[in-house]
Amino acid sequence: MPGVNGSDRVKALGEIWLGEVDDHVIDLTWSPDGSRLAAASVGGPIRMFDGASGTIQHKLAGHGFGTTALCWSSFGTLLASAGQDGLARTWNATTGAEQFRVEGGSPWVERVAWSPPGDVLATASGRTLRFWNMSGQLLNEVTEHPSTIADIAWRPRSNELASVAYGQLALWKPDRPEPVREFTWKGSMLALAWSPHGRYIATGDQDSSVHFWIVKTGHELMMYGYPTKVRTLSWDSVGRYLATGGGPHVTIWDCDGKGPAGTTPIAVDRRRTLITALAFRPSGAVLAVGGEDGALRIWRVGKESEKLGAANLGAEISKVAWHPSGRSLAASTATGTVAVFEAPWI
Repeated sequence: MPGVNGSDRVKALGEIWLGEVDDHVIDLTWSPDGSRLAAASVGGPIRMFDGASGTIQHKLAGHGFGTTALCWSSFGTLLASAGQDGLARTWNATTGAEQFRVEGGSPWVERVAWSPPGDVLATASGRTLRFWNMSGQLLNEVTEHPSTIADIAWRPRSNELASVAYGQLALWKPDRPEPVREFTWKGSMLALAWSPHGRYIATGDQDSSVHFWIVKTGHELMMYGYPTKVRTLSWDSVGRYLATGGGPHVTIWDCDGKGPAGTTPIAVDRRRTLITALAFRPSGAVLAVGGEDGALRIWRVGKESEKLGAANLGAEISKVAWHPSGRSLAASTATGTVAVFEAPWI
């Protein structure tokens, strides 16, 4: 296994600010310009923080039965949220006022995602996928999924959306009722992640495996042997490294050249508890890792991976999110803490 260097360069992460929400933080996301940080509690309320100071700008009602996901529009003017009340809601970033709300098609909206151009909102609710314009008008509805949609994600710089459900990974366009393309596998896919250049797509699976497709050819790889089901995936900024959870350490696949087939993965951040959150920095192969033990660590990934910094939030880390500039990092916990740390040496 490739070496891990725990050298004297490891530093404590400097805290910029600390905030709180009412409950377990289910989602955490920066606005595209990094001026705001939104955090949703599992109980429903959403807080919009000033990114620099941590001052709460807006206290949003969120969703009465619980919020499930957040997503910013590409220009950062609207924040979309999904919830267990069957609704997706959008919020004006400047005023905090609700812009519009739409029905997902079943009692629980699991995912929301703005298209890269920022003018189409996708919602996933049960087996129903819907597309909406910036005014909340329905553009298209797809109800052909074989089971509940587990995750959705737009292809980078494209108007194609990927969705995963049991037995199906499908690509859709907002103006077409049928899939552009389908990739089938008889298993339950829980999470998906596009590579930054859109050439590859990976899924984390219920059966403790990771699937990897080359989109152009449809060629499929399967990486298995994880201790638990895989819910956490992150690509580095150039699409070389795919970091995956699914156990007490991070497994990183090198997708350079001919891809990860037949290669030995890089393993970093070995713990006694599960990895719960992963995120590569917006530039460079620098990875933030959070776990059930409350420890937050930053690694430089390569043949000789190196731990760069660490902090402990005292409770299970639920999400990690890099500032768009990559100069700071936000992390949240299962007890409602939101913290932003400085990482100036990276």
